[in-house]
Amino acid sequence: MTDLLVLIPDFKALGIELATVLMFGSLLLLLLTGMPLAFVTLLVALIFALGWFGPGAVPLIVSRIFSFVNSFVFVSVPMFVLMAAILDRSGIAKDLFDAMRLVGGRLRGGIAIQTLLVAVVLAAMSGIIGGEVVLLGVIALPQMLRLGYDRKLAIGVCCAGGALGTMIPPSIVLIIYGLTASVSIGDLFTAAFFPGLMLACMYAAYILIRAYSNPDVAPIPEVGEIPVAEKLRLLKGLFLPILVVVFVLGSIYGGIASVTEASAIGVLGVTLSTIIRREFTVKLIMGAAKQTLSTVGMIVWIGVGASALVGVFNLMGGIRFVQALITGISDDPTVVILFMMLILFVLGMFLDWVGIALLTMPIFVPIVIQLGYNPIWFGVLFAMNMQVSFLSPPFGPAAFYLKSVAPPDISLGEIFRALLPFIMIQMVAVAMLIIFPGIAVS
Repeated sequence: MTDLLVLIPDFKALGIELATVLMFGSLLLLLLTGMPLAFVTLLVALIFALGWFGPGAVPLIVSRIFSFVNSFVFVSVPMFVLMAAILDRSGIAKDLFDAMRLVGGRLRGGIAIQTLLVAVVLAAMSGIIGGEVVLLGVIALPQMLRLGYDRKLAIGVCCAGGALGTMIPPSIVLIIYGLTASVSIGDLFTAAFFPGLMLACMYAAYILIRAYSNPDVAPIPEVGEIPVAEKLRLLKGLFLPILVVVFVLGSIYGGIASVTEASAIGVLGVTLSTIIRREFTVKLIMGAAKQTLSTVGMIVWIGVGASALVGVFNLMGGIRFVQALITGISDDPTVVILFMMLILFVLGMFLDWVGIALLTMPIFVPIVIQLGYNPIWFGVLFAMNMQVSFLSPPFGPAAFYLKSVAPPDISLGEIFRALLPFIMIQMVAVAMLIIFPGIAVS
């Protein structure tokens, strides 16, 4: 340990300005080597803790990490991930998509609208983005391509619709923000519900405008009248998913259960759905458990690393330094908010949203409160900004999720080009939330 300390320079002598530049420069360089974000943040946190405070700072890092993982609300994260994993392995999503034929009918662009509706229901069931994009890519994309839909429109709908889980409760993004910003997750869910539906409606409006301005973009499928017996069979596919959504969100909004308790209700509801549908098997539940362990492990490790780094940076006085820099940009609070949105947008092109939330929110939220804004509103704004990060190149995860299940002739470049109109719609939604904060909080 003594030999290690000899190799670490005295960062305190550099001053907080140079130390900040060195810290984030080393973060960037290490990330470019391909090291996982969690390990990079932990390594940088340890080096700067030893270089600024000495060995006595290590227990402080441990206590910071413990406070992050010890939150009771954090239990809801693996529960919602498990819900998504079970959905991923069951036929619930496919039956839900088939049932939405009753809504699409002979509407031009109806299959794309049908896909969006399925995305909204799936988002309200689990709040996990990756699984939704993959499900839509497997179920909806081949059908739209077979019916002659414009390839870019079909690709964009699957990716943008699948990413709605960022906004629509129970969103994991909102849960992590609530933990980081120390605000009510139930209030975040209430505030985000309408903006999430608003964004889905903006997507639907874009689809209809494209479809009716150019009929070749979204042909109407040649289908006959659906018999009553078939309609009843299709309606059965809506019953269980809607019931799960009502129980999960209804228990939260009705004050019957906390977010953590509602997540357990959701897992129970989805599991019972697979039993009723005679799909429940040991293989299904084991596969879902393994997927949950992998996903939650990634979130926890990123959280541990980011918490350690932010804790060390805060003890160094770095958070106060950065806050002073940001607030010194302009006397206009709107300009400061726009600058923070720009930072989040740039970070979203390269980093995972968990890391972005845990690294930036301890700095941004106090500024937001100081400027007189509601942190609940800012949480919704943050989630809307993360919508953009899920689609934006070069590392938009939604594009990579879809590529994993898309036909081989669809390239990653084509997927990113297809997402550009939807990214523009998301930016309009961000602007609307800034101009009209009452959309999220009244």
